[in-house]
Amino acid sequence: MLRRLATCLGMAMVCLTLATPSTALDLEPPELPTLVNSNTQAVSGEEVRLGRTWLRQFRARASTWEDPITQAYVDSLVARLLPHASLGGIDPIITLVSSERLNAFAVPGGVIGINAGLFAFAEQEAPLVSVVAHELGHLAQRHHARGKARAEQTQIPTMAAMLAGMLIAAGGGGDAGIAAAMGSQAAFIQDQLAYSRRYEHEADRSGLQIMAGAGYEPQAMVDMFRTMQRMISLQGGSPPEFLLTHPVTQSRISDAQSRVDQLQTEASRTDSLEYQLVRARSLLAIHHRDPRQAVTRQEKDGAPQDARRYLRALIDAEEGRPSRALDSLDALADQHPDLSLLPATAAEIALDAGLVEQAISRSRHQLRLMPGYFPARLVLGEALLQRDANAAYHVLHDLANDHPEDPRVYALLAEAAGHSERKAWGHIARAEQLQLTGRIDQGIEQLDVAMEVAEQDGAPNALAHAEQRRQAFIDYRESMEDFR
Repeated sequence: MLRRLATCLGMAMVCLTLATPSTALDLEPPELPTLVNSNTQAVSGEEVRLGRTWLRQFRARASTWEDPITQAYVDSLVARLLPHASLGGIDPIITLVSSERLNAFAVPGGVIGINAGLFAFAEQEAPLVSVVAHELGHLAQRHHARGKARAEQTQIPTMAAMLAGMLIAAGGGGDAGIAAAMGSQAAFIQDQLAYSRRYEHEADRSGLQIMAGAGYEPQAMVDMFRTMQRMISLQGGSPPEFLLTHPVTQSRISDAQSRVDQLQTEASRTDSLEYQLVRARSLLAIHHRDPRQAVTRQEKDGAPQDARRYLRALIDAEEGRPSRALDSLDALADQHPDLSLLPATAAEIALDAGLVEQAISRSRHQLRLMPGYFPARLVLGEALLQRDANAAYHVLHDLANDHPEDPRVYALLAEAAGHSERKAWGHIARAEQLQLTGRIDQGIEQLDVAMEVAEQDGAPNALAHAEQRRQAFIDYRESMEDFR
């Protein structure tokens, strides 16, 4: 369950449209990003393409935290903040990183990365919100586009080098990643550094407004910065990763504090139990080799008793006591019926324990009460794969339509297609999964297999689609050469 900290299987942008059972899938081809300069004014479109391409590379090379429950929480949090962010139509994509380092980052085109370590560091919800709001501030201010225009930084190789440095830093490279990013811009680094300080101030101000608008206490951002600064002395002068990419100076803290003092706001959101439960998941993910450290951290931080009970249930499940874990979770769910993650956790634990029928019944029961809840739908699709591949296919097909950016859905959908006599479409889905993680050559190989299977099975629609996608993959592979 919480140990699923493997490389993500790939971002998927394909829209799957259900046809008749005999024709299986009618796939709309996903639009591969083009990296060719267009000499148009559509800077935002270029940013989106670059960000999506970067995300493919990131998911191929970095270790991501595959936790649907935490993902659902962060997605809902960002949805609460977005109306106050003025992002101009960009729909952010959140990726969770399985690193204990304190870090978060924003990439052009609306990609936001959050390390598991940020949850562990933020003892309450508002400090974590302050970091997410700051990253949304960078995107809202369109700092990448503005910096690019000012420096006339239009060459893709330069941007690729900068993003490669961010990849190293986000994946745990720390100073090495920052050095790579800075080294790629040596010709104008002094000018850009001064400009980036201004950007940090602007992102702070925007983030404070976002927090206040969403009902969170803006003071949490200033307190978070001060806490990070204190970490430097405790770690022997080595700052957390977040401060390497977002340097905090005393003038920046003073400016943020001044802005907070001027804000007329009444915070309506206090620390939520939901956040404390998600934080428990992050603590166990970080300390899965020694869960007692997660328990000790909770006790030290004064976590609520119900969050401690939740962590103990997760540990019981990890240590082979699913019945005890399920009893605890059911009791918690009775006390907190509005917390959707509690029954979803129970269904997930039942599935991991091999209690497939129970996982199906639990997830179906939750979906009757809370339709559309992503973690429950994902558990249902995965559990049905062990009982009825055709039913699993329909569940996962609908889930893919609603969550076209989630790689786990497409991995399961490829399996369901293969086990429900949709073999050619299964290979096509696998090919999309591979190219969306930057493994374009393997994706082409899968399409070749799909074409052979389609010819053997007499599936002209699948054959035509595979041929079309193969040419698109080849074109994409050629454009990626400039990005490397």
